[in-house]
Amino acid sequence: MKAKLPEKHLVSGYELRRGDYDLLFAETARLKKLLRDGKAYKPLRQKTLGMIFDKHSTRTRVSFEVGMYQLGGQALFLSGRDTQIGRGETIADTARIMSRYVDGVMIRTYSQQSVEEFARFSTVPVINALTDLLHPCQILSDLFTITEKLGVYEGLKIAYVGDGNNVANSWIIAASHLPFHLDLACPEGYDPDQTILAKARQEAPVGIEIHRDPLKAVRDADVVYTDVWVSMGQEEEREVKMKRFRGYQVNRKLIKEAKKTAIVMHCLPAHRGEEITAEIIDGPRSVVFDQAENRLHAQKALLELLLG
Repeated sequence: MKAKLPEKHLVSGYELRRGDYDLLFAETARLKKLLRDGKAYKPLRQKTLGMIFDKHSTRTRVSFEVGMYQLGGQALFLSGRDTQIGRGETIADTARIMSRYVDGVMIRTYSQQSVEEFARFSTVPVINALTDLLHPCQILSDLFTITEKLGVYEGLKIAYVGDGNNVANSWIIAASHLPFHLDLACPEGYDPDQTILAKARQEAPVGIEIHRDPLKAVRDADVVYTDVWVSMGQEEEREVKMKRFRGYQVNRKLIKEAKKTAIVMHCLPAHRGEEITAEIIDGPRSVVFDQAENRLHAQKALLELLLG
């Protein structure tokens, strides 16, 4: 694979343009087929990915670690307790040192500023695997899943229902570069980041709308997407959010407003009976587990195009 992404890092999603998404999706499909056909493909032999985790993870750790192994490389897991950052070493110094040991760094942490600072001082590619502000890797696999299931992303209406969190912010950044319509339904006080939203509305090739009525957001949608109402680290807000988000559940009534061919997505973990009913997430419209599987394939494509 000779193609490369034009930017060294993926820290926000702003690095990607339409051609980059299409390149990533084509390679994701190719890698997925190779794996299913049982054909070995190891372009990252003797490459090592350093993985820094300050937040718990299931899908992120397993998909990146297995992905590196399948591509012929290896992954090194580092929890927040394993590095000197937690004991006062600067992010800049850690980035400089790790750049001399590994071929790429994946970070799952709280602060977006920390990831961006790490990338500034790193001489190897840095991947944002989640911060409180953004989750760009999730959107890559989600958009690939949409193209896999519906054939295209161009011209579709994607409806996001729930908290204006890091996933919502990353959907907005993607909509600022790609020709699909994004409708978000969020309770008042829980909108996405206003700076990201304002920038995206100036750049979006189609349109981005914020609604208070989830029925309006979902009407005639091709994709209905939701996420947990209480994100990691927000547990103290749970009682308040359960009240404020009442009416934003993805259920049979809401899905009836979408197109009959609409698919349902959730980035997981899911709380059945809260943001989505068991009937919907486990029903025939749900592509949630295909979507989760595609984290592996999409991140393999990303690793190859950045580290290869």
